[in-house]
Amino acid sequence: MSQEILNVEDVSKTFQVKAGEVKAVDQVSFTADMGAVTTIVGPSGSGKTTLLYVVGSLEKPESGSIEVSGRDILGASADLVRYRRENVGFVFQFFNLIPTLTALENVMLPMDLAGASQEKQHQRATELLEQVGIEGRLLKARTNKISGGESQRVAIARALANDPDIILADEPTGNLDTATGQMVIDILSGLAHDADKCVLMVTHDESILDVSDKAFHMSDGKLSEIPAGNGSNS
Repeated sequence: MSQEILNVEDVSKTFQVKAGEVKAVDQVSFTADMGAVTTIVGPSGSGKTTLLYVVGSLEKPESGSIEVSGRDILGASADLVRYRRENVGFVFQFFNLIPTLTALENVMLPMDLAGASQEKQHQRATELLEQVGIEGRLLKARTNKISGGESQRVAIARALANDPDIILADEPTGNLDTATGQMVIDILSGLAHDADKCVLMVTHDESILDVSDKAFHMSDGKLSEIPAGNGSNS
């Protein structure tokens, strides 16, 4: 039985532009569960990436509340660096890997920042990369020398490095061909349904709704719930 981990209430985020104010996120409320894929679909400029960044504390909203496992991450006493390091893993559209590091080193880096031993870093990074199909010579390949699909799989392994409960994926198939994109979606879906992670994806690709347990549409900063495919284990 799924268990709620993320509760977003009346969150708003406004940006100042030359023409005035743009309300990227407008009083948005939703919940997301462990063991489930929650998907937010919408066109470019709808506010979905900003919302994901707010949930991951990369952007700070001017109003509303966000609770993770019952803890207020926006409160004055909240440790946002610790929250990002321990509770969330990010998968970005453009991968955001360090190109001069190898696949293995990219996945080891978050564990190094968290103070893990070199031995643990190496062992866990190797295991995570093998789980997403990156092994052999690819482990020691610099990430500016591998394909987009391989890069996204390295990015997923990196997101899992510190074993977070929540995986935040921003257009995870946006730079991939159809077959490679489907492979990435299968991996993310498996993290929710088999590894009991909370996977929150934002995308313009409505085919991802097929593996979703809960889904929303975003337009002009507003969020509305829509039918989902009920996940791969329906």
